[in-house]
Amino acid sequence: MHRRIINLALPSIVSNITVPLLGLVDTAITGHMGEARYIGAIAVGSMVFNIMYWLFAFLRMGTGGMTAQAYGRKDFCDADLTGLRAISISTLIGLTIIALQYPLLHFVMWFIAPEENVLNLVYSYCYICIWGAPASLGLFALNGWFVGMQNTKIPMIISITQNVVNILISLLLVYCLGMKIEGVATGTLIAQWAGFLMGAFFFIRMRRGLVYENKSRVSFSHIFETSAMKSFFTINRDIFLRTLFLVSVNLYFVTAGAKGGEIVLAVNTLLMQLFILYSYIMDGFAYAAEALCGRFYGANDKASLAETIRKVFYWSMGLTAVYSLVYDIGGLDFLRLLTNEESVISASEEYIFWAMLIPIAGMVAFVWDGVFIGMTMTRGMLSGTFVAAIVFFTTYFSLESTLNNHALWLAFILYLAARGVTQSVYWWGVKSEK
Repeated sequence: MHRRIINLALPSIVSNITVPLLGLVDTAITGHMGEARYIGAIAVGSMVFNIMYWLFAFLRMGTGGMTAQAYGRKDFCDADLTGLRAISISTLIGLTIIALQYPLLHFVMWFIAPEENVLNLVYSYCYICIWGAPASLGLFALNGWFVGMQNTKIPMIISITQNVVNILISLLLVYCLGMKIEGVATGTLIAQWAGFLMGAFFFIRMRRGLVYENKSRVSFSHIFETSAMKSFFTINRDIFLRTLFLVSVNLYFVTAGAKGGEIVLAVNTLLMQLFILYSYIMDGFAYAAEALCGRFYGANDKASLAETIRKVFYWSMGLTAVYSLVYDIGGLDFLRLLTNEESVISASEEYIFWAMLIPIAGMVAFVWDGVFIGMTMTRGMLSGTFVAAIVFFTTYFSLESTLNNHALWLAFILYLAARGVTQSVYWWGVKSEK
């Protein structure tokens, strides 16, 4: 079981690490265009798409859980239909976003209100990148299907390929053809479609290898069968609502930090990188839990399911101990790699201990997320995030006037812990019923 977990977790970790490179490449290229407004435009444009696509993360999570269960039951017809259904729905959502791009982007720009000299550049970036919506959302569905089919190597290969394509095309368009932000956006767009087409190729090849009776069931009418669609959207509704709570907490964390001034905002941004680094590793093990728990739950193999959960927790506790030790010893040294602003480093010393608590507070929630996605226990995920969001906002608003930025970090730590505690209570409640 340990080998199965590692074989699934390691490619996911590599994929997670490469994800932010798409944004970093765009930022690095625009950072050498000679004007700060290009960097600002990329920052705003990237944020718009990150939030928008994050809201549809259910296309990956729900697809992964349902596919893994079908795989465990050896119902490859249902696994096939789940993949086709998810891709069809993601395509419809992507096309809808394209159709509504003008009112949608104008509303977002009104809400964000970037400076006038940045606004036109943001529009130029967004009006190009938005044509990648069907590809980005379709790849969510495909990656979920691959994980459900116990294959995390393909998403890793796709992620690496996307980054290579993005780097090469963006450099070619900007430095060889003289394009500005439009070249960066076009490079990102081409990389998105290259990733999707590569995923579609692997999807078609894997489908051909599936052996099951009555392949005539895989038709348009069966893909959009009423009961199956109702089940798909019931599961994904909970994940969507959960994502809204996650987004609200993360956005407010940034907003509240900005109220403390540019130094506090910079400190919070840097310290959150420690959380992001930890999440890259833990998400890999959450994906492994998702694939294996869904598989054994679908096969009704309770012994293997329990063993998977237990051993994923073992790995997570070990990694959490290592991360906490590393952050305790070298946290400030890591921050010095990210900035040479001594005023920011000095201010970070007051808050660094909060970042050290992140692995301890967040470990349980990461593991349960993977388990619950695999078993499609989405109501437990929603409940955990709902309770945690209440804890976050209640803590912050109660203590803001006395603890200032410390109240924000305390609220975030309690938010992470509350997710894990609530999901644990939910798990034991469900287990006792069975």
